[in-house]
Amino acid sequence: MAALIIGGLGAPVTAAANNVASQFPARVLAVHNAARAEAGVQPLAWDPALGQAAASYAMQLALTNSFQHSDRRARPGTGENLWMGTRGAFSYDAMVGRWASERRDFVPGIFPAVSRSGNWEKVGHYTQMVWPTTTRVGCAVASNAANDFLVCRYSPAGNIDGRPVPYATTVSAASARSR
Repeated sequence: MAALIIGGLGAPVTAAANNVASQFPARVLAVHNAARAEAGVQPLAWDPALGQAAASYAMQLALTNSFQHSDRRARPGTGENLWMGTRGAFSYDAMVGRWASERRDFVPGIFPAVSRSGNWEKVGHYTQMVWPTTTRVGCAVASNAANDFLVCRYSPAGNIDGRPVPYATTVSAASARSR
């Protein structure tokens, strides 16, 4: 059986979980906005409706123990990042930080030609996080006996073919100096 532990729906079971739950939106938003600041784009705002939609899908993933993106027709205009890991082994910062770490393979350009490897899927979570026209995010975590499932929903969606994914000039220059 799956249990929703953090996110847009339900309440945590224990007092300790309640403290962690109250930190969830702030922590997830902070990691997103740190990545966005480094990329030179405006910060995201937390959207409770996106969080509720993410919670519903996270629960579905936990109940079915599956790991696949939702049908795009069920979330028109909304982007989605997914993460799965051993239950209780990862902090929120580590979960979202995994997506942010894809920055190392990112190159500014026209999507999908934005990866050092030529495979946009190596940077797709990161590019959704820093997509310049995305303004809102909502996320949730659900768990089953073995795994935690993090779902974040973004509006408007990013990763649109033919659109530029810029990167702050000052950050690029700083990165060049550190090589």
